[in-house]
Amino acid sequence: MVPPQQDHDLVYNLRLSSVGPGCVTGSDVVHDLSGLDLTMKLHYLKAVYFFSSHAVEGLTIMNMKEAMFYLLNDYYITCGRIKRSESSGRPYIKCNDCGIRFVEGVCDETVDEWLETDDDSKRNLLVYHRAIGPELSFSPLVYLQVTQFKCGGISLGLSWAHILGDAFSVSNFINNWGQHMAMVNVNSSPALAPRSLTNTAKPEAPGEPLSAKQVNHVGDLWVLANNCKMETFSFNLTTQHLSNLQAKIGSVSAFDSICALLWRAIAKVREGFEPQIVTVCRKDPCHDDNNVLGNNQIIRTIKASFLVGESDLNKLATLIANDQGQVCDERNRIEAAVEKDNGSTDYIVYGSNLTFVNLENAGLYELELNGEKPKLAYYSIQGVG
Repeated sequence: MVPPQQDHDLVYNLRLSSVGPGCVTGSDVVHDLSGLDLTMKLHYLKAVYFFSSHAVEGLTIMNMKEAMFYLLNDYYITCGRIKRSESSGRPYIKCNDCGIRFVEGVCDETVDEWLETDDDSKRNLLVYHRAIGPELSFSPLVYLQVTQFKCGGISLGLSWAHILGDAFSVSNFINNWGQHMAMVNVNSSPALAPRSLTNTAKPEAPGEPLSAKQVNHVGDLWVLANNCKMETFSFNLTTQHLSNLQAKIGSVSAFDSICALLWRAIAKVREGFEPQIVTVCRKDPCHDDNNVLGNNQIIRTIKASFLVGESDLNKLATLIANDQGQVCDERNRIEAAVEKDNGSTDYIVYGSNLTFVNLENAGLYELELNGEKPKLAYYSIQGVG
């Protein structure tokens, strides 16, 4: 008898290399990390894109790496390594062109076969991931894995240290790489200037942030110590599902409708301990430059002054959608809290409250290979409290 194939055997022949900028960045270039960046240091983002064989026809690993050389001339910050200030111990990024880690793998299934049984544990095999530390200066901030399937299709798996930027930065990064592979803007793409540390916290911002929770100090291994048993659950919503939900709730977005439904459902399950405060992350329309890295997403806390489990869905969805009542953009408070200790305290954002992240405007399907969009694009957040 042949023993059943284990999940970890599905992707094999992993080969690792490094890819850096095609041009030397310089000898003394650093990228100072803002308070918001440091708040995200224990969080990581993963992205997976699936493409058919037709989409990658004629595209080789060397083509991908060559396009990446050009891209990283602009995104050279992603090729740096974490250092600490000798005087304060505050982390910063030394832009030393050490590169991102490029990973190649092979799978004996077809893309369609994989997607038929796709789940979170399998997707992890398509994204090579290592947390930052304990040797900070040797830890890449970005991993890109290309997995070749039996049918000729591929998956692109990206592991991204959230300290570099939010999910919108991830999407812009990989979409721009797709443009470079199509030989668009190879010689004329805008340059990324290294951002200096600026404290955007307003002095009048009162109180401690409700969306960021202080955790035990992690030292130089940037992994959240979480003793809770956690599992990822995904569900697919059809257009009909969304139409029915919005018909019940009213004139709010699909995202706000789903948030309201989940918030109320969890409140009912946790009777007596229902979450009165939630965090909602959205794209900031004021930061719409596709060539700038950063943790610029809006981070809002919303507090319900009524029993959520017994509330009307329309009332709850309207509270989430509108800047009314007890709603607060927390970014200035977070900056102020982190700067108070000069970045020495560790925080988490995702999971400090019940947290909803709106990626409707992230452009997940704007990455194109040979003019074709992905069969499926999937983002997830790691290091959730």
